[in-house]
Amino acid sequence: MEISYFAIIIGAIFVNNVVLAQFLGICPFLGVSSKVETSMGMGAAVTFVMALTAVVAWPLQQLLVRWGIEYMQTIVFILVIAALVQMVEIILKKVSPSLYQALGIFLPLITTNCAVLGVAILMIQKEYSLLQSVVYSVSIAVGFALALVLFAGIRERLDFEEVPKAFRGVPIALVTAGILAMAFMGFSGLV
Repeated sequence: MEISYFAIIIGAIFVNNVVLAQFLGICPFLGVSSKVETSMGMGAAVTFVMALTAVVAWPLQQLLVRWGIEYMQTIVFILVIAALVQMVEIILKKVSPSLYQALGIFLPLITTNCAVLGVAILMIQKEYSLLQSVVYSVSIAVGFALALVLFAGIRERLDFEEVPKAFRGVPIALVTAGILAMAFMGFSGLV
């Protein structure tokens, strides 16, 4: 059965959101989500890295299968992701130094962002074609960015609210993330 691109896109962005449903990429989700501007930059960087990862990982997987060494998949994907993140870091440093400074330590952390590696492995497990893999990866990244920006907007708004002392900081962030995850569960019947 051929899955439609629309189902891949809606499923990846809303139904199986990488952060809110699959719990991948929680570290940058909680760490970079204090400002909307930084969240948008991180979302764009992750989208770029995930798209490139799909384009590179899919043919590499075909080679690994052909050579009978598909057990090397995780190590090969980690090396590819690390190289791609270094490339993104160099490009951002040249093109947008302010965004590079705003992302700070979190840009190199894309290398260890389990969402990027998870998506590369999931697209192979789902047996998607190259085009479906790219659509899936970009859609997952858009879902990640959407969750990140929504969460950052809520956190910015919470800075102006009277939050009980016991809930300030991380506790209110976790409660907010939980409520956001429940809101995304409302999309679960779409695909």
